[in-house]
Amino acid sequence: MSRGPWARWVGLLSAREAPESLALLRVLLGLCMLHAIGSVAFTGTWALVWVDASDGGYKEMGELPWLVAALGGASRAVIGGLIAAGLTAAISLTVGLFSRLSAFALLQIFMALGDTNPHTGGSYDVLISNALWLLVLADSGATGSVDARIRARWRPSPPPITVPAWPRYLVIGQLLTMYASTGLQKVSASWVPGGDLSALYYILQQPTWQRIDMRWAAPLFPLTQLATLGTWLFEVGAPSLLLVLWMRRTRARPGRLRALSNRLRLRDLFIVVGLAMHAGIAILMEVGPFSFVSMALYAALLHPDEARPLFDRLLRPFGRAPRGKTAQTGQD
Repeated sequence: MSRGPWARWVGLLSAREAPESLALLRVLLGLCMLHAIGSVAFTGTWALVWVDASDGGYKEMGELPWLVAALGGASRAVIGGLIAAGLTAAISLTVGLFSRLSAFALLQIFMALGDTNPHTGGSYDVLISNALWLLVLADSGATGSVDARIRARWRPSPPPITVPAWPRYLVIGQLLTMYASTGLQKVSASWVPGGDLSALYYILQQPTWQRIDMRWAAPLFPLTQLATLGTWLFEVGAPSLLLVLWMRRTRARPGRLRALSNRLRLRDLFIVVGLAMHAGIAILMEVGPFSFVSMALYAALLHPDEARPLFDRLLRPFGRAPRGKTAQTGQD
């Protein structure tokens, strides 16, 4: 007997799966946060941009976030302490020590530092904050973590580990929402079809965006036009991936569109194009941690069975993966 829409929706959100995809996301996001905070900490920039002018910063800070205010204000001691705590929390999140607590602490510290001087942040702040909050809700330390090793000592023969799948679904939703909202905001003639498609070329010539002198790109203007069009189409078309994922999950059902989508491996094509796009941005443009965080979220597009070999390869330099026995689940 077929189930109704509500029953299918409940079944989707109550599904459980092996934890490798969330664990891979945890490690990648932890490394991203180490880079995001560490790049400011170890260059000494923090003392200029986050410290009040009364203690050596470049400006007087306005209304302070609650955490900075509660600790005594934007002094060198307070900001330095928050940075040290943030780096510690990022390391703890990466190795999976008190995973949820580490994600929560990192979230609060990251928001406090960014809100101290909004000029130092960008739209990626919300992307990072949402991702960290999802790790607070998710059991990302169920495998490949210090937490998992500690649990294994208390239970030498634990049952197969599964975690709720809905946090991974929400990460996918976050990624696709980012693309769709970004694409829909690009309404100038330099972006949309029918215009001159000069947006990427213009951006690459801006000293505030470029990593290196890009005057050599002038003869490649037609290629930048093609890249501009491709980027816009990729972003506004990103929500269609939900249909692709559904057809992949229900591959056993009949239907020509479903069969064609799975034969063309459209999800894999989306991953390749998206990662290549963000890698290009990271190489050519200075956009803070945006590219690295976006690529980290792609871990959610991998089913745990696909993430498992990647995760094991990532942990190989550190010896045997510290994890319990995980459930084997078929690909969705």
